[in-house]
Amino acid sequence: MYDFAIVGGGVVGLATALALAERFVGAEIVVFEKEATWAAHQSGHNSGVLHSGLYYRPGSLKAQLCKAGNAALVAFCREHGIAHDICGKVIAATEARELADLEKLYRRGQENGLAVEKLDAEGVRRMEPHVRALAGLFVPTAGIVDYREVARRYAELIGERGGTLRLNCPVERLEVLAKGWTIETKTSGSFEARFLINCAGLWSDRLARLARSEPPARIVPFRGEYYELVSEKRYLINNLVYPVPDPAFPFLGVHFTRLIDGSIHAGPNAVLSFKREGYQKGDFDRKDLQEVLGYGGFWKLAARHWRAGLAEQWRSWNKAAFVKSLQRLVPEVQSADLLPAGAGVRAQALRPDGGLVDDFLLVEGPRALHVCNAPSPAATASLAIGQAIAERVAALRLQHNSNAASM
Repeated sequence: MYDFAIVGGGVVGLATALALAERFVGAEIVVFEKEATWAAHQSGHNSGVLHSGLYYRPGSLKAQLCKAGNAALVAFCREHGIAHDICGKVIAATEARELADLEKLYRRGQENGLAVEKLDAEGVRRMEPHVRALAGLFVPTAGIVDYREVARRYAELIGERGGTLRLNCPVERLEVLAKGWTIETKTSGSFEARFLINCAGLWSDRLARLARSEPPARIVPFRGEYYELVSEKRYLINNLVYPVPDPAFPFLGVHFTRLIDGSIHAGPNAVLSFKREGYQKGDFDRKDLQEVLGYGGFWKLAARHWRAGLAEQWRSWNKAAFVKSLQRLVPEVQSADLLPAGAGVRAQALRPDGGLVDDFLLVEGPRALHVCNAPSPAATASLAIGQAIAERVAALRLQHNSNAASM
């Protein structure tokens, strides 16, 4: 019997396995991943940004773990020779109405203990000559990395420390035992474990229900679509350029990101995905869509944000509208400069009242812990999240042992 079973081979699941191996030396650990590679979904379909923690509510888990996770991941990359670049990020205000929100972001960065520099229009131009803005912020601790490479190294270290790694191994059924769990997989038979950690991302709520836990939110998938600048136009962007986010809308808006390979991606938008792993516009799964449309929380969210939602859908199907959004930051960008790039699907936890779960959400179950919301900056914060999960697991085990002894 394994001591710990982790379901989900993204960066959070793998970082959790690493943290458990460090905290419980000699423990038997197994990681299940249904795909043939690590970081096959959210972890491998993001923009590769190392976030600083600027946007997050002071005192929230996201704010705390992002700052700590950024420092830990940079140190990890240096130690293990993983290519990364702490290039910094410019946030540009292009309209006068955004200046007040820019000031709020600056104050939030200070509250979160970050070094944030105010920029005037000339200061923005010095850093990003083709960006036109009234003012901006520079966040020096933001950077870029390839999270697939990070995940591969996490997995190698788990193997070196005696962990069992199971790729191509979907979990289909979970049964409670007197002292743990039976985990039935589609390809490799059954396994037993004393404690279950659910890091299944897009499938985390369904896996929690399989494990007899009812999370207080449901996963609703949103697809983020990207374009890529043609190589001749990469000079338009030096590093990372973001707009001032609309405080009434829960996403950051389309932005420019330099990837570690030197390419420049533009996006993402945010549209409802008709499939939990729906990376193409035409992807559709009846069960996934029925689950969303039958959920009252979704309709309450839609009622609040229907105008922004329609604008995102229009931008998804109309390249000219996408280009117009980008031209707010870089007026020189033209439609011919952009080629379609990949897309990602964000597992957004949504409450029954229509509120988006804005922070990491950990749900306790019988001999189990379910990570039911791990939005951005989860990849950046993965090592810190892994440590936090390991601490929570240790407390739950102690509590369980204490309760058992008192019976």
